Amino acid sequence: MIVKVQGRLLGPEEVEGIRQLIQEHANWSRRQLSQELCRRWEWRNPTGQLQDMAARSLMLKLQERGLVVLPARRQAPSNRMRRRQLRPVAHSCEPIAGDLAALRPLVVQEVSQRSEEQALYEWLLHEYHYLSYTGTVGLNLKYLVRDRRGRPLSCLLFGSAAWKCAPRDQFIGWSAAARQTHLQAVTNNTRFVLLPWVTVPGLASHVLGHVLRRLRRDWRRKYARPLELVETFVDTSRFTGACYRAANWIRVGQTTGRTRQDRDRQLQVPPKGVWVYPVDSRFRSHLCAG
Repeated sequence: MIVKVQGRLLGPEEVEGIRQLIQEHANWSRRQLSQELCRRWEWRNPTGQLQDMAARSLMLKLQERGLVVLPARRQAPSNRMRRRQLRPVAHSCEPIAGDLAALRPLVVQEVSQRSEEQALYEWLLHEYHYLSYTGTVGLNLKYLVRDRRGRPLSCLLFGSAAWKCAPRDQFIGWSAAARQTHLQAVTNNTRFVLLPWVTVPGLASHVLGHVLRRLRRDWRRKYARPLELVETFVDTSRFTGACYRAANWIRVGQTTGRTRQDRDRQLQVPPKGVWVYPVDSRFRSHLCAG
């Protein structure tokens, strides 16, 4: 019997190999087992890091199907992002208004690997984005935008793409198999905020354009993989998406308002407009490849 788990097709030999790994190291933790499985399978990301969490998820799903028996958890799982407390970072709230030309050239920094700048970025996003912020998991890029005088103007976060999104998937035209293979060539603009004391016409779309021009290069530099498309979901109860339209994004539809936990098919959140921005003109041929 062949089963499909965590994007992999596993035959009897692979499943038996995992069983033997567990039996041979009965005193190991689940983390040690998943790391060893990654080494045996050479399961690494493009930067060479072990895909530990993916392997652990795979083994948990095999256990749920009754195919393996894992050792008991050594500690209860925790949501470290919810427990994380960000420290306030001092910053100027001086009103910034007037013409965009007076702020240029903008200074755009990708700060995910800059500890000092990241602390300010995270606090600003935590304080001033309506969804707040406590941290990230998975692939991500973080941008802090300042004016020519060094004053913070905006924060943007790009993270992992949605696993499924009907309007986006129809726009791309890919199969379920192609989506599974190429999903990490899509990123989601999960946060975008202009700081509340900044009122400059045209700034939001200008910031989006500025960041998009470097996004693909930054993605490849950090993750050694291509980027083909950017998506975002705009809460239509709060925003019109005008800045995305002005920055040449394409509105491809609207979500149903269901969440991942919506097992009873009841609307849980406001519908969101689905917007996409191709960063490569050949994105369809790349994302739809078998």
